[in-house]
Amino acid sequence: MEPVARVKLADVARIAGVSVATVSKVVNGRYGVSKETVARVQEVIDEVGYAGNLSAAALRGQRTNVLGILVGGFEPFSAELMKGAWSAAEGSGYELLAHSGGHGHGWERRSLARLGGTLIDGAILVTPTVLNTVTGIPVVAIDPHYGPSSLPTVDSHNVAGSKAATAHLLELGHRRIAFLGGRHDLDSGRRREEGFRTAMAEAGVEVDEDLVVETNYEPELAAHAAESMLSLPERPTAIFAANDTTALAAMDVALDLGLSVPGDLSIVGFDDIPEAAAAPAPLTTVRQPLREMGAEAMHMLLALVAGEECEPHVRMDTSLVVRESTAPPR
Repeated sequence: MEPVARVKLADVARIAGVSVATVSKVVNGRYGVSKETVARVQEVIDEVGYAGNLSAAALRGQRTNVLGILVGGFEPFSAELMKGAWSAAEGSGYELLAHSGGHGHGWERRSLARLGGTLIDGAILVTPTVLNTVTGIPVVAIDPHYGPSSLPTVDSHNVAGSKAATAHLLELGHRRIAFLGGRHDLDSGRRREEGFRTAMAEAGVEVDEDLVVETNYEPELAAHAAESMLSLPERPTAIFAANDTTALAAMDVALDLGLSVPGDLSIVGFDDIPEAAAAPAPLTTVRQPLREMGAEAMHMLLALVAGEECEPHVRMDTSLVVRESTAPPR
């Protein structure tokens, strides 16, 4: 298949029956063109898909009218945040550019260096690893690795959410509870473990350290840890995982081992991604309001690009969603 040719200014002028100079005036918002001609040229632009040159516009000191949503990778958590940001941007006059900067420390610096000021007028950074970077454009962070810092930030009540999840299992009668943690170097990982340990301590239940494993939020590591735990002579009766993808990985392992969920094993996750409700045993989980978080970050970014102030830190409530993956132990 041959590549589609880029629509040029001259193509728009030819189809609209006007000069290239006239199309240029319309595209750049200059005076000297009748309303009828502007409408005709805009109609052709919409029809043929002329996008102009965003980099050239930025070099001329103009806005690109594009905002970026920069993520380390495209996965369910980021996808829900992006949906919320997109809904909040509707009607704002801005288009959205989603960009994956890859994993590794400092990915957002590389992404901002490539896009900031040339392709985008501002950016939302999803779980950035660095917050003290000079951006040159307005930036809002969602769930940063090391907690709120110098950038406007949106996150959720991780400690309260984890306490609620653990308390739910304790109230059902579970005492041998395993914890599949996230990452100790991440604020969310530390806070979710803090909530788990606090709830256990408040209930007077000792944590078995052999049942606490760091999974880096990676399903493969969680599956390996779950297989080891569930093969013990005295296996846990419940697993609380620090995110839904690792909880679902643990559920797959349990079912592969012939265990019943929740008959033999209760499982709780964190995030409430769409896949949670569609699991073989619909997953009890802590709901982060992901779409609302994305929308709030976009509202904050729109304020910043308009030269207005915004809240430096918005922390949103979590809630426990009880489904079919939890029950009293046998």
